[in-house]
Amino acid sequence: MPRQILDRLWERGRAFLGTDLAILGGAMSWISERNLVAAISNGGGFGVIACGSMGPDLLAAEIEATKALTGKPFGVNLITMHPQLDELIDVCGAAKVSHIVLAGGLPTSAAIKRAKDHGAKVVCFAPALVLAKKLIRSGADALVVEGAEAGGHIGPVSTSVLAQEILPEIRDVPIFVAGGIGRGEAILSYLEMGAAGCQLGTRFVCATECVAHANFKKSFIRASAREAQPSVQIDADFPVIPVRALANNATKRFMDFQQEVIARFRKGEVAKDAAQLEIEHFWAGALKRAVIDGDVENGSLMAGQSVGMVTREQPAQEIMAELVAQAEAALAARHGLIQKAS
Repeated sequence: MPRQILDRLWERGRAFLGTDLAILGGAMSWISERNLVAAISNGGGFGVIACGSMGPDLLAAEIEATKALTGKPFGVNLITMHPQLDELIDVCGAAKVSHIVLAGGLPTSAAIKRAKDHGAKVVCFAPALVLAKKLIRSGADALVVEGAEAGGHIGPVSTSVLAQEILPEIRDVPIFVAGGIGRGEAILSYLEMGAAGCQLGTRFVCATECVAHANFKKSFIRASAREAQPSVQIDADFPVIPVRALANNATKRFMDFQQEVIARFRKGEVAKDAAQLEIEHFWAGALKRAVIDGDVENGSLMAGQSVGMVTREQPAQEIMAELVAQAEAALAARHGLIQKAS
């Protein structure tokens, strides 16, 4: 009975994704590639390739390699600021990718239309209610509401607040909640609030199928929630989009680097635009350094606050089975209490 209730709660999400479970894999650069994406999809969830800075040829090859590993549905996450966004959308269209996720900024109506013209369902990130409504008017087929507890680039508002703000107001399209989700009980709570499903990233980093370096995975297993901290901006004149990651030498170096660059600007040694660009480029290559090379002291350890719930390496299918079992147990306990009270 609990599974029947759960399936009813996320039926809209399952139908939209074409999956057994309405669990989206968060698109994480260098991590969400063919092996993890296929494992999530084969396990009943919905894997999503992180295109990141890939060019069209590389993305086309990654899509084909993923298809060789799974016959289940999966999607592709494209960064809206990518200089070749139109070409990347066309690559997804040519490969008959069923779902395109547009992230990293507010996509244009033209980009959404281009993806839909290829027959893809378009998923967009909505950081506020007013933007959620705008995206739906622009043609988005589904939305992801991601709070500040997430790993990587984050906004200022928590998942629980965004969910309360947006879920009761939007019924036009399915909404998936993300950010700080690590257990099935949390998934259940958002489903009961009206979500169609949830997106998880950090929880899958230590999947057996994930290609991340052993050092990177060990950092996650050892970490607590409080160690996943947002980067700090030291000068209001030099805005920095915060990135949540595990604190390490690179985190401290970023603070010093900001001070050094700003000091050079104050002395007239560098123009403001150039100084801002230097700061933004600090993290270039840092994630790869940690994920692929295993340099967990000087690379970027992007992680959400749910990292404290990552306790061991296990297959992606087992992770999702655990999440489902936790949600079912919560439903069973609630049903038992109701029966007892009556």
